[in-house]
This record gives sequence, structure tokens and C-alpha cells, in this order.
Amino acid sequence: MANVADKEKSQPEHNHLLASLPEAELKRWRPDLEWVEMPLGHVVYESGKVQNYVYFPTTSIVSLLYVLENGASAEIAVVGNEGIVGVSLFMGGGTTPSRAVVQSAGQGFRLKAHAMKQEFDRSGPVLHLLLRYTQALITQMSQTAVCNRHHSLDQQLCRWLLLSMDRLQGNELVMTQELIANMLGVRREGVTEGATKLQQAGLIKYSRGRITVLDRPGLEKRTCECYAVVKKEYDRLLPTKQAK
Repeated sequence: MANVADKEKSQPEHNHLLASLPEAELKRWRPDLEWVEMPLGHVVYESGKVQNYVYFPTTSIVSLLYVLENGASAEIAVVGNEGIVGVSLFMGGGTTPSRAVVQSAGQGFRLKAHAMKQEFDRSGPVLHLLLRYTQALITQMSQTAVCNRHHSLDQQLCRWLLLSMDRLQGNELVMTQELIANMLGVRREGVTEGATKLQQAGLIKYSRGRITVLDRPGLEKRTCECYAVVKKEYDRLLPTKQAK
């Protein structure tokens, strides 16, 4: 059952992309935006399946994963309160080889596929905003691939934590080591070792699947350039209007 208190507190404007819409567009959308719970591990869409909705997370984070035939997976991007899950729907593909899974539980809003397609086909401000967002998302995917190939697990973990924190309110993330390992495409032991190093350095506190960032500037110094590249592109392409 949905948490009534959370539902009452949650507003579409808590998603920065929705908050950036012109008032007329957001007003037109409101009747069709459906508030939803997004529990940890929930599959938002499967690889190759037709998508019936697009999602706008507000207090949750969704991981976009590429899954191999043997079941192994690796994260290619994260989406939180800055964006939208389901870009292939309005880009014309309808399906995608990636899989979307909730990596940090929370809430969000969803919009039916036909409503999103109608808005995109209007060729107005919504189209331009979504295209800029998609360009930023592609940058994140590209940089993630480069980072996973050329940088250390320690740097990847710092990048992942910073990107996740940018998409949440607060400095705490609920996440199991197994899930982190699946996201980064590494063994669980590697995540344990990496998290231990960061905790010993006083950068994070990790306990029972709960990660608290204690020193964000320290994480930024420790990570590779990939985080800054992605953040700069999102800041460049998307409006800075904050949630109301």
C-alpha cells in the first residue's frame, strides 16, 4: 500500500526535469502524472520489452543496466531526480537492450507512453528539453564505459557515489554490496575492499547496506575526471531551475 504521507509530500516539481517545464506544459501534464512507489530492486522495464510508461524519479534512483546472455550485468547510467527513465519511448525505438532497476528506494511519477509521445510530437519546449536531457544521458553512458575500462575500482566507486548523491536529497544511500557489485560489474569482494578503504579514509560510513557520505570534497578529489565531465555536461545542457 502506498505511503499516504509520502504521497502528500511528493510533488512533480521535486523532479528537476518536470520543474524545468514551462508552466503551461506542466499544467497540461498534471492530470496524467501518476504518483508511484519505487521499491528497491523493482524492475522498471526489461530488455527488449515495450515500455508503457516513462518515469520521473523524485526520491528514488534507477540504474540502467546492460545484461549479458550469461546473466552478468554492468551499469551504464543512473537516473534520479534530475531526469527521466524511458528515453527510447519518445526517441522512436520503443524498446532498448538495457534493463532499468531501482537501486535506491523512493517515489516518483509516471506518464503513459501515448501521452509522452503526443507531447514530444508537439515539437515545442518539451521536445527541446528532452533532447538536451538525452544528450546529457548519452554523455554519462559514454563516460561510464571509458571509466570502467581505464580507471581503478576505487575511482569508479567514488564516481558512482557522487553521481548517486547528486540524484538524491541528503547524503545517505541504502544499497547492498551485492547490488553495488552488479552495478559496477565487479566481484562483491572488490566492493567490500573499496568501501573499506573509503571508510578508513573518513570519506564514507558503511554499515548494513547503508552508505553515508561524510566528506564529499574528499570523494571528489579521489575520483577520476569522469565525474566532472558528466556533471559539467548536465549543468551545461539542462536548466538550473530547482524544485519548488
